[in-house]
Amino acid sequence: MSRRPAQKPPEVGTTGHQWDGIEELNNPLPRWWLWTFYACIAFALVYSVLYPAWPMISRATPGLLGYSTRGAVAAEIQAFADANAPIRAQLVAADLSEIADKPKLNEYATNVGASVFRTWCAQCHGSGAAGVQAAGYPNLLDDDWLWGGDIASIHTTITNGIRNTTGSDARYSEMPKFGEILTGDEIAQLVQYVRSISGQSNDAVLAASGAALFADNCVACHGEAGLGNRDLGAPNLTDAIWLYGGDVTALTHTITYARFGVMPNWSPRLSEADIRSVAVYVHGLGGGE
Repeated sequence: MSRRPAQKPPEVGTTGHQWDGIEELNNPLPRWWLWTFYACIAFALVYSVLYPAWPMISRATPGLLGYSTRGAVAAEIQAFADANAPIRAQLVAADLSEIADKPKLNEYATNVGASVFRTWCAQCHGSGAAGVQAAGYPNLLDDDWLWGGDIASIHTTITNGIRNTTGSDARYSEMPKFGEILTGDEIAQLVQYVRSISGQSNDAVLAASGAALFADNCVACHGEAGLGNRDLGAPNLTDAIWLYGGDVTALTHTITYARFGVMPNWSPRLSEADIRSVAVYVHGLGGGE
């Protein structure tokens, strides 16, 4: 039986490049790869003609089809807005105190309110609405409310804000800077008195002296017993809830320099339906009255 001589592989040319004795062969690209490459080029050219593609000074070329991703998103948003228009109208027309008794309306308001809260409110109050004490952002989960925690009061606070300069009906209160009125020793006495009425460890001698100072300077807002006045935005000093902290350092700073936290009025940015929704959401977190 005769054997056919093995065929030699075709000679492949080189590109002329060589590195460390290794020559670069000049193998042709596979046909399928070339046709895929040409098809991609053709697709890109057709796409750039039909759709927005080429950047210009103020805009991109619109394309023959006139398609716009912004327009598509706007149309989708508008479609949802149109679908929700009836229930949003119901939400605006409903009495705030009666929304909780209407399951479908309450569910819609709570879901929308949660979204609004995460977008606009979580930056200060936290994603869980527990606030940030060191920064003076109140906890919205407890039962301690300045200016009221019923849904109507919450709605008013969100609408008008607190101590801002842009809302004519903003909630407003201002504590004097007692560092300009009292001496350092007197402030230290007041601090110990406040700690005594809030059930914290204190210097009894200083606290006794601070009682008279409290009566002369603080009862007008905080009341004789230090229970506060929510209508004035004056906090209760006898509980364990502190907006800026109840330790000696924090209380000394508060009395000396006062605090002046500001909340925006949301009416210019949010619709009435969104404000009502976030009011329902906050009221339902557990701390609402």
